[in-house]
Order: sequence, then structure tokens, then C-alpha cells
Amino acid sequence: MLYRVLLLGLLTASFAFAGVAAARTPKPVVEAATAGTQCVAPPDVMRRNHMDFLKHQRDDTVHGGIRGAKFSLKGCIDCHASQKTQSVAKDETNFCISCHSYAAVKIDCFECHASKARTVAQGAGK
Repeated sequence: MLYRVLLLGLLTASFAFAGVAAARTPKPVVEAATAGTQCVAPPDVMRRNHMDFLKHQRDDTVHGGIRGAKFSLKGCIDCHASQKTQSVAKDETNFCISCHSYAAVKIDCFECHASKARTVAQGAGK
């Protein structure tokens, strides 16, 4: 009987601790991409593999001079930049920062690359 009471107490404490730990780590807030756009791959594929796609694209661009391909960083930024900040890495809720902070992963892309979407001059193309 004492064994069951101790086991029940241990399980209760474990679940309580898990609940507290989960409450301390807020889930990432991911802003929606630009309306009317379609990502180059399904979200589950991008979540798991985007870093590999970007590294491969980086190598193709740097070593082969291939620009504007399917997994270009510029294309990602143009679709995923926040409407509020126009950036993917300026604020805690911006697209890249929100998930990378949650996963405790350092982003070093923007030490060399701009984190803001291209802006189109007013009246351009008219």
C-alpha cells in the first residue's frame, strides 16, 4: 500500500513539474506569410529541412553563381517579413526569430544578409 501511495505521489509531482515547465516556455508566435502566396514546400517540410535547403542554395549561389533559385533567402524574406516591422529578424514575433528563439538556435544569416523584404517604390511599373 505504501508503495502505491509513493508511486502516486511521484507521478503527481512529475505531472505538476511538467505543467510548470511547459508554462514557462511560450510557444512561438509565427506571423503569417504574405497573403496570396504559396510556399516553395509544405510547412512540415520547411520546418524540418529549411536549414538544409538554405545551405544547399548558399553553396549553389556562392560556388556556382546560381541566384534566384527555389530556396533563395531573398524569396523567403520577401514572403515572411512582418507587415509591422518589414523584417524576419527585428522583433520577437518576426518569422525567423520566433521559432529560433523557441528552439534556442542562433541565426547567423543576417550578419551578412538583410532581414528586410524588398520595397517597391511607389508608382513603379506604372
